[in-house]
Amino acid sequence: MRSAILTTALCALLATLPGTPAQAVMRPGTSAATRPDTLAQVATLPGTIALPNGFRPEGIAIGGRPVAYLGSLANGDIYRADLRTGQGAVVSKGPGTPSVGLKLDSRNRLFVSGGTAGNARVIDVRTGAVLKSYPLATGASFVNDVVLTRDAAWFTDSTNPVLYKLPLGRHGTLPDQAVSVPLTGAIQYTTGNNANGIAPTPDRKSLLIVQSNVGKLFKADPATGVTTEVNLGGESLVNGDGLLLNGRTLYVVQNRLNTVTVIRLTADGSSGQVVNRLTDPRFDVPSTVASFGNRLYLPNARFTTTPAPDTTYTVNAITAPRDH
Repeated sequence: MRSAILTTALCALLATLPGTPAQAVMRPGTSAATRPDTLAQVATLPGTIALPNGFRPEGIAIGGRPVAYLGSLANGDIYRADLRTGQGAVVSKGPGTPSVGLKLDSRNRLFVSGGTAGNARVIDVRTGAVLKSYPLATGASFVNDVVLTRDAAWFTDSTNPVLYKLPLGRHGTLPDQAVSVPLTGAIQYTTGNNANGIAPTPDRKSLLIVQSNVGKLFKADPATGVTTEVNLGGESLVNGDGLLLNGRTLYVVQNRLNTVTVIRLTADGSSGQVVNRLTDPRFDVPSTVASFGNRLYLPNARFTTTPAPDTTYTVNAITAPRDH
């Protein structure tokens, strides 16, 4: 109880400091032993983390501990990076096909989008073992990103207008097979990279999907797949990739623009206002974003650089702006 009172008091104090995120002290699911108790502790973490040459990162997932998991487009390897030291190692060998979007749950399970393989897999990050693998699509497909809700994992497909759902049972039990939910309504697939990043709406009743090639954000009904366009007042999210929701703030990574667009959403996600655009000279086509403390972590996918075995890759941290 005393610890809870002190944490609450510290949160209240930080909320009164200019430019300090009120929620930077503790993220849901963190343990007392590993959470960043002060902004000063977070500030000591490395600002740039080097990945193995030739790794080709795309997705990143961070849970309650100062550890990031990254997936390789080259061969599907999963790399574990310590945010405190910058050191890391491959913890799960890939199947030779891409690992794209990633999400980590509270049971140490990593949900992995399989890209051109048209599948998804679930990995135990403690052992590196594949718990289950799911064929999602036949024919041309690109299973791109994944989001976890209270009762399901949802995957986008940038080639086919469909969401793939893994319904989670009691205590998070994995299903035997996935369910396909066709996307209808406002979203219209066309040439190029269509549905990409996915996140929940602030009220957790619907899903948000960014369509990269047309630069629009859509709200999808998870029960029916019917979509409506989110009103952003004419703002473009072209090259929109990974999404991260924090409260009612949505971070949208616009990869080839080397920009993170910050949007303040209504509770139901039907409309939003662009309140900031973040960039950094270290950005080299960042693909997505995850957070720890008051920092945003973005892997440089370097899509404009021809990949080779000696190509260098990094993850860069920037300070999240104060919530609007």
